[in-house]
Amino acid sequence: MLQGLVQQAPVPSYSQLLEQLRNGSVRDLELSTRRREVRVTYTDGRTVTVPVFSNDQVLLRSAQEARVPLTVRDDRRDEATAGLVSNILLLVLLFGGLALLIRRSSQVANRAMGFGRSQARVQPEGSVTVRFEDVAGINEAKEELQEVVTFLKEPERFTAVGAKIPKGVLLVGPPGTGKTLLAKAIAGEAGVPFFSMAASEFVELFVGVGASRVRDLFRKAKEKAPCIIFIDEIDAVGRQRGAGIGGGNDEREQTLNQLLTEMDGFAENSGVILLAATNRPDVLDAALTRPGRFDRQIHVDLPDRKGREAILAVHARSRPLDPEVSLGDWASRTPGFSGADLSNLLNEAAILTARRGQPTLDDQVLNDALERITMGLTVAPLQDSAKKRLIAYHEVGHALLTTLLPAADRLDKVTLLPRSGGVGGFARTMPDEDVLDSGLISKAYLRARMVVAMGGRAAELVVFGPSEVTQGASGDLELVSRIGREMVTRYGFSSLGPVALEGDAHEVFLGRDWLRSEPHYSRETGNRIDAQVRGLAVEALSQAVALLTPRRALMDALVEQLIEQETIDGDQFRAIVERHEVAPAEAVAGLVQLPC
Repeated sequence: MLQGLVQQAPVPSYSQLLEQLRNGSVRDLELSTRRREVRVTYTDGRTVTVPVFSNDQVLLRSAQEARVPLTVRDDRRDEATAGLVSNILLLVLLFGGLALLIRRSSQVANRAMGFGRSQARVQPEGSVTVRFEDVAGINEAKEELQEVVTFLKEPERFTAVGAKIPKGVLLVGPPGTGKTLLAKAIAGEAGVPFFSMAASEFVELFVGVGASRVRDLFRKAKEKAPCIIFIDEIDAVGRQRGAGIGGGNDEREQTLNQLLTEMDGFAENSGVILLAATNRPDVLDAALTRPGRFDRQIHVDLPDRKGREAILAVHARSRPLDPEVSLGDWASRTPGFSGADLSNLLNEAAILTARRGQPTLDDQVLNDALERITMGLTVAPLQDSAKKRLIAYHEVGHALLTTLLPAADRLDKVTLLPRSGGVGGFARTMPDEDVLDSGLISKAYLRARMVVAMGGRAAELVVFGPSEVTQGASGDLELVSRIGREMVTRYGFSSLGPVALEGDAHEVFLGRDWLRSEPHYSRETGNRIDAQVRGLAVEALSQAVALLTPRRALMDALVEQLIEQETIDGDQFRAIVERHEVAPAEAVAGLVQLPC
């Protein structure tokens, strides 16, 4: 122990304390009656605390007889101070809790008062950076919307001759074709404020909130006119009235009624142009699409080959492409792709490029990205087994029929590399660009698609026999059934005659189609339709078997090469088939030229 520090003596017993008082070793005492203890200070400076009895007269007399000073400590002041401090802390906690409750109540009240306010995102004038040059592949739609931009910039050109700009423009098209991007481009070109909002944000649980938000949105738009209001997925609030089931539909109908009134009611919305986008125009209310509200419907369709090339060029601006990559070739290899699909293609290629540590995006990376998008992720390749050989014959059957039939699509590649989702291999074709652009599908083309789809089942029949066919052609059979039914019921390509027995396939709209699910033809006609579809499928399988049976040797050679290489591209596959087809013809010609 260091010198100068007070040493603590061992705690004595009560009797030892009395003995120490008598022998004079105690210097003074400090008694705490409430705690029932006494603090003893010895002559050598040591201190100790000893418990005593309440109202201990013996200790008092012993201290008096030994003439040891005894001090009685008043603990009430300390207790009062401690009580005061605890009361103050309790009050602080109470007032803090009340302040927190009041604050949260005010926030709830503010939210309740703000239910009827519009949740639109406002981009001020000039803040939209998207331009028409950033939107590619939909030139027809851009030309239609150029009038809207001209009116917002120079309205006097139209008003001078008494022309009125359409109050509403409805953008209709499949998902991913660029409807939202086109709306932003209009606001960017015109340089006006841009209000954007999803239609689902209007509808709330509380009745009247959606209508209030519509009023607030148009009020704010009028203050900033000229401006553009863009409502995405307007079918969420613009569906046909009276087509729902249940009372929860009333709020949506009130919102729609308010929107109809704001667009073409008693008040004028000069300078406010409403743009909306949807991919389900068939479910919209007729009052919403009439002239005076949505005066124009602009179809934003899937891009053609030139459009896809332009879209790829736009998305390739920020990505390092290899000089040997031809965007025109990739536009030809991606028929049916939307703008979003093409953007995803280049993004997946960029991810693969970064993963492989390459400096640029080359054709191999783009090809891997295309297969990843269309067919799924690659998995471990199959070993050389009976299953791999069966899959090879199945895919070669598809690819061979694609090559033999003039009306079929062009073969791109056939591979045995499996993909996620249970795909053991595939034969990929490239649809005819002229068919896609024109939208005209011939009977020969549909028949060829059915025969090609039956190629896998036909190859199994030719090679392994009827008892060894597998369920691998289940997806092909579904495709054949769908094509055959469309040929019979929609296109009039059957003996039933040129009649359309069914319309376009679409999802059931609750309240409109639910009670009209029965077909419009008799049961006898339905049986005849089933017979016609079955006949087309059987005929396609018979034709596929007839084409593959005399080419068994060619199939064996192609299967062996496919198992060895695992992938054969379309040009190589066609070259092998052409050599095999030319050789028998030359042999026959030689026999004819022999002398008798």
